Amino acid sequence: MRTVCLLSMLFAWAVAAHAADCPDWSSARAHQELAALRARLDGWNHAYRVEGRSPVSDAVYDQAEQRLAAWQQCFPAQAPAPLAHLADAGGRVRNPVAQTGLAKLPDATAVAAWMQARGNRDLWVQPKADGVAVTLLYVDGRLRQASSRGDGLHGSDWTALARAIGAIPKHLPHAPARVVLQGELVWRLPGHVQAADGGVNARSAVAGALARNTLDAATAAKIGLFVWDWPSGPPDMPARLAGLAAMGFADSAALTHPVAGLDEVKRWREQWYRHALPFAADGTVLRQGHRPPADTWQASPPDWAVAWKYPAASALAEVRAVNFTIGRSGRITPVLELVPVQLDDHRVQRVSVGSLKHWRELDIRPGDQVEVALAGLTIPRLQSVAWRATQRAAVDAPDPARYGPLTCWQSAPGCEQQFQARLIWLGGRQGLRLPGVSAATWQALADAGLIHGLLDWMTLAPARLVVVPEFGANRAAVIAKAFAEARGRPFGDWLRALGAPGDAVDAGEAWAALAAQDEDGWRARGASAAHARQLAAFFANPEVRSLAAHLHAAGVQGF
Repeated sequence: MRTVCLLSMLFAWAVAAHAADCPDWSSARAHQELAALRARLDGWNHAYRVEGRSPVSDAVYDQAEQRLAAWQQCFPAQAPAPLAHLADAGGRVRNPVAQTGLAKLPDATAVAAWMQARGNRDLWVQPKADGVAVTLLYVDGRLRQASSRGDGLHGSDWTALARAIGAIPKHLPHAPARVVLQGELVWRLPGHVQAADGGVNARSAVAGALARNTLDAATAAKIGLFVWDWPSGPPDMPARLAGLAAMGFADSAALTHPVAGLDEVKRWREQWYRHALPFAADGTVLRQGHRPPADTWQASPPDWAVAWKYPAASALAEVRAVNFTIGRSGRITPVLELVPVQLDDHRVQRVSVGSLKHWRELDIRPGDQVEVALAGLTIPRLQSVAWRATQRAAVDAPDPARYGPLTCWQSAPGCEQQFQARLIWLGGRQGLRLPGVSAATWQALADAGLIHGLLDWMTLAPARLVVVPEFGANRAAVIAKAFAEARGRPFGDWLRALGAPGDAVDAGEAWAALAAQDEDGWRARGASAAHARQLAAFFANPEVRSLAAHLHAAGVQGF
């Protein structure tokens, strides 16, 4: 009954996180979307349980399951049949003790409540190793069977593979006649720091190795073992840990600690998150020291052990819109606007797809669900398309034929973004390094109708700048001074500000000498064929030549 209550509480937490915002769907649309998500979850289950693959992270799987639960609350009449998590996961061998799995608590409040319900007594904490669960059976001290979790009761026979893995003892000296161990096969990662390194696909590496018929010596040497329980051992935790250490499983004792309150759990959780472990760990596990006899365990999460996972390294996010940014060179970058999600201490609302070609290959539309992660723990990165909305919304993408390195020198319709990017480049550290002039400055000038061409700012007097709503008298004076001083910048700075390809300036040369070169002339100067084409096209471009004439008339050096 306590197990049922715990699972009911977790389900309620999961549903509450999403039920506040029900999609605005018709009954037919709801039926389609719920069926599509259930099918995707079934596919992920099959891949993990049967094929040994992890198509998505645990965090994304959990969030997708929560999403399905929330949608079922929104549309109970359209709810599909319940997920059969382990329906096709059974193997050929029976596990000597059921693999129970673990319920996941969402936060510190839930952990504190779980501990208080047990009087904060006889509780122990371990790192939650991020690997693949295994059950080992030893008879008379010798390895008799190794099996996967499977459906909890029956799993795949990994005995032959286990004999090739050095981390799994083939013989336990001075062990009881029958020993059953449960643990995690992990990818060896000496000095691994979870907070800095993340999961690094460690579980997938182990699962992929175990999906093979045989293991080569190099791969087998990379697989380690962390024993997290001795179901057939003594009834109290200290005796079990002592016995595990005596059998050679020192990590079990070193990484299992008594805790009497939430603060102690937090301390160990932070320790294992911020400091080195020999394997990836995606959270912490809390266990009661005393628990029911192993022959009563079932293939479902018990109430005497729970997991508290680390902040998600990846998250499931719904695409609100697909926008496109056009850079100075004419490159088009699709950007997904997302329903905000939390990753560690970052709120992620948008993510780049990288290129127009990649976006078209992925075919991401509003309503699709994507997996996002943090690159270098700070920059949002698109990982995958988790699943697509059944009704595909139209997206109007820019025509790439319209944009290139020599387009949009004025703020014409359709050119606003590329023109703005040219201004930002011109005034930035790559170009003229104009003090006090930012992207917001250029946008304010454009919004005020004071800039239509790339060099219009050169003629703006303080009296005209001060009327811009975003500027006061002091700021207008600073900007006017920066604009006036730009005329004295070196010729090379101006060329870079205009966007000349590469290093186009030779000492002592001016515009006329550079503009006279064709492709052969640039090749003779040492440029590659591609670079020579770019340089010749730039200096021959009518818009660029018009800008050069403007700068000549303004008395800028070199023009």
